[in-house]
Amino acid sequence: MKHLLKMSDMTREDILNVLDLADQLKYERKNGIAHPHLKGKKLGMIFQKSSTRTRVSFEVGMYELGGHALMLSGSELQLGRGEPIKDTARVLSRYLDGIMIRTFRQQDVEDLAKYGSIPIINGLTDYAHPCQVLADLLTIREKKGSLDGLKMAFIGDGFNMANSLIVGGIKTGMNVAIACPEGYDPDADIVKWANDSGRFTITRSVMEAAEGADVVFTDVWSSMGQEDEAAKRREAFGGVFQVNEELMKRTNDGCMVQHCLPAHRGEEITEDVFEAHADEIFEEAENRLHAQKALMVTLMK
Repeated sequence: MKHLLKMSDMTREDILNVLDLADQLKYERKNGIAHPHLKGKKLGMIFQKSSTRTRVSFEVGMYELGGHALMLSGSELQLGRGEPIKDTARVLSRYLDGIMIRTFRQQDVEDLAKYGSIPIINGLTDYAHPCQVLADLLTIREKKGSLDGLKMAFIGDGFNMANSLIVGGIKTGMNVAIACPEGYDPDADIVKWANDSGRFTITRSVMEAAEGADVVFTDVWSSMGQEDEAAKRREAFGGVFQVNEELMKRTNDGCMVQHCLPAHRGEEITEDVFEAHADEIFEEAENRLHAQKALMVTLMK
């Protein structure tokens, strides 16, 4: 594995190896054991979408691995003045040891990898959010002991989180159910691939998706770049596509709840359910740090 552009870039073995290394690095951090695996390495972080968890977790992660992270705002780069991304890729490859990019277009991430000569990490696009899903899988495995045979239910928009959860969940042996309104399905090619696995269901019924679930996921109804659709999306999702106490009654005992954050309480998740599962959700947020450190070591060491 040379890059992480989307979850389908990773084999089951790749995913489990990153999770195993993340477990080790998390243990070492909590016990004050230094692990400067990337001493002297430099990571460029390109942000064309705003961020809290992505920026802090990558920057802290590089510091703890002995390296250095550079914040590169999209508006400050020559990208903002029309430089082709293939030229930016070739220039930055001569300065840096890796690039993490958080942007809108998946093609921009693919082009960085195509024209650059250093590892590229997708920190989020409209198509995929693989770093978040690695943290999610790490959190589920910590709580449940194993991923094989568990049922994951995702309630909401079939956007980047759904696309990546489907692939990551199925590749690690989970059964995946997606409930979304008509017109908000995940990527068609991912749905086809998932259907061929025999471990996937897509439905308009949130209760059907949640039935027997071991972990329930949701995300905001309107992601960054979709603000002008907010009213339309509230109408499509409101009153139905919400993780609430009634839905949780359909899940298995001990069912986890995960949310990539930020959460809009009262929309995709109720205040009561969020707070009842807050420890799991904020452990998931912490695990962005550990999973991404493991990923950077895997790609950049």
